[in-house]
Amino acid sequence: MSGSPKYSTVRVAPAYARQEAERRRAQAAARRRREEQRARERAERAARRAAEAAARRERARAEAERRRAELAERRAAEQRAHAARLRQDQAGADARRLADVRNLLGEAMASGSTASGELAALEQQLAALQGRIDRAEPLDGEIEELRGRIVLLRHRGEPTGPGADHHAVLAALEARLAGIGPEAAAQDPEGHRACVDLIGELRATAGPGGETRFEALLGTAEHALTRHAATAERQAAEERRRAERAREAQRQAEEARREAEERAAAQAAAEEAERERLAAAHAEALAEARDRLGVVRRSAEDAADEARTLGDPDLARRIETAVHAVTGPLADGAAADALTAVTALEELLPEAELRLDELQLAHTRRMDLAQALQDAMLGEGFAFTGGQEQGARLVLGFERPSGATYETTIATDGGGTPVLVYHVDGEPDVTLRPDPDAAVCDSTEQLLERVHEAIGERDGFVPGELTWDGKPHGRSRPPRGEGRSLPDAGEWRWSG
Repeated sequence: MSGSPKYSTVRVAPAYARQEAERRRAQAAARRRREEQRARERAERAARRAAEAAARRERARAEAERRRAELAERRAAEQRAHAARLRQDQAGADARRLADVRNLLGEAMASGSTASGELAALEQQLAALQGRIDRAEPLDGEIEELRGRIVLLRHRGEPTGPGADHHAVLAALEARLAGIGPEAAAQDPEGHRACVDLIGELRATAGPGGETRFEALLGTAEHALTRHAATAERQAAEERRRAERAREAQRQAEEARREAEERAAAQAAAEEAERERLAAAHAEALAEARDRLGVVRRSAEDAADEARTLGDPDLARRIETAVHAVTGPLADGAAADALTAVTALEELLPEAELRLDELQLAHTRRMDLAQALQDAMLGEGFAFTGGQEQGARLVLGFERPSGATYETTIATDGGGTPVLVYHVDGEPDVTLRPDPDAAVCDSTEQLLERVHEAIGERDGFVPGELTWDGKPHGRSRPPRGEGRSLPDAGEWRWSG
């Protein structure tokens, strides 16, 4: 190819500009519809996620309520069991003491020294106490009170007055000592020993000649027995109080242990609930990022493909990088990064679609201009030898019957104005190295000007003045922007 490239800017005719304005309005409306559809889909997916999250929270709440109810029931059951054990233990002790009282009552009945009416009342009280023990009801001093009443009744019937048989008196005293209860020796060991010693001294003085000494010791022995019974009763009452305090302390310790266990369980449950809440929030965030990506991913991938087709690989790479910025964190489970990235992708997509619409308008304009150029060239006797798109440029090849070739590039300058660039080879008025001061390309210029006139007659495009490097009284450089973006003749050769 020889000669300098020839340039011509192309002005868009008013009618074509109106068509482009209408196309822009249609494109803007289509973009709005797409965004509205995406917004609806995002809202629908968000509503589904919210419903699922609410269902999960309700299930979690029900499960937590079930666990609390189980814990409360378990605690109540433990408290009931503990109270039952305490009642059973107390009932066993009360039953043993009541058995001793029953034996005393049997002895009193066997002695015949007590009125039958009083015995019947005592039997009735004993039976009532036994019923309360069987029901594990608590008894305070009722058993010891009954024991005291029996002992007093037996004491009233004892032969303790002057002239009474010494052996009968001794038997009565021994019965009183036994009636105080088998635990009395341990509860009041000194009093029990004093009673035993006094009864022994009475036994030693019993018989003829010892009446005075016997009577003197008898009063002391009776007083000792009374004091021993009172002391034993006080000790028994104190032991009962100690036992009750021990049971209460045990109950409190058990309660404290249960409360500590419940606090630990509640803390563990709270920590588990917090972990579950965080895990649920993380899962919800991942689900949101996946849903939002699902809304725009197909459109973004289509936009990247279209950007390459329309000659903007940088835009295609931006879109693909934005998509990968979401899919990578999603694969890694990084919810926060995925949400940030999908937001950026959602913001990029409308911008990219606007850019693609402009690229599509420019592409349509190039194709329409190419069709007008082809028709005009054919009208001047050119043969069309083929064409191809090279990014944002459209390269067409034409040949004259003389064999001269015209390779025409349709491009756009930095301001969006269409530009025609001709590379001519084989015309006699195109010199290999034209003199910068000489006018060349005269016949070629006339031919191309006729082509431009034919283009202008189509009411779509109006080519401007044809110029080239070295043209006298014309522009010495290509149109604005094309000196940087369009190759020179040695760099371009169309291959159709």
